[in-house]
Amino acid sequence: MLLVVDVGNTNTNFGVYKEDKLQVKFRLMTKSPRTSDEWGMSIIDLLKLNQISKEDIHGCIISSVVPNVMHSLKGALERYVKVNPLIVGPGVKTGIKIITENPREIGADRIVDAVAAYEKYGGPVLVMDFGTATTYDLVTADGCFAAGITAPGIRISAKALWEDTAKLPEIEIKKPDSILAQETITSMQAGLVYGQIGQTEYIIRKVKEESGIEDLIVVATGGLGSIISSETDAIDVYDRQLTLEGLRLIYEKNRGKK
Repeated sequence: MLLVVDVGNTNTNFGVYKEDKLQVKFRLMTKSPRTSDEWGMSIIDLLKLNQISKEDIHGCIISSVVPNVMHSLKGALERYVKVNPLIVGPGVKTGIKIITENPREIGADRIVDAVAAYEKYGGPVLVMDFGTATTYDLVTADGCFAAGITAPGIRISAKALWEDTAKLPEIEIKKPDSILAQETITSMQAGLVYGQIGQTEYIIRKVKEESGIEDLIVVATGGLGSIISSETDAIDVYDRQLTLEGLRLIYEKNRGKK
């Protein structure tokens, strides 16, 4: 079995694949400081809860946008799961050519999403990830990572509202019944969700306009992506497992590589 690990700014997502089928997935908070022993015990316990033995894991791949957790996480996987993880970065074969001004600035998570979207849905494709940040990445028909847009995520915007204003409360992020809100909580929900929908539609339209690519496939992922994708025709596909699938695909391209 293959263990795939996506280290994001908020959560670290784990998936276990048997060949090309996702068997289980679980997550841990990234921002909680952990030693390699704490990472290791948490991973082993969560595997056991999902009826998977560490002896079943024969390979591992990691993508990370949080460098300061990598030493302890990598050590945990080597010591407790007995695997030497492949880490997505320079020198790893992805099948995607990055033609932006500084390729090394592109986050591993964005490359992984681009690989999965291009392999699964073809190109040209615009890949959107509704995570801590909301990202929009353009992959051309011939598999080139051509451009990327980065915006604050919905949770970042929500946090700014309730932390930087004296009287606005912390709220659940969901679409209210109407944009015509008549009290504080639904007014905040309306601004956050409908504002994100408007941003999404405008950026997709501008990407098509400036790239000259009208037949662009638009693929979204990320936890809050389901809320947005269900409210707009501008998004063609919502794929919750896109990042985990991209990790599996990259591992297969690099099988046997140290």
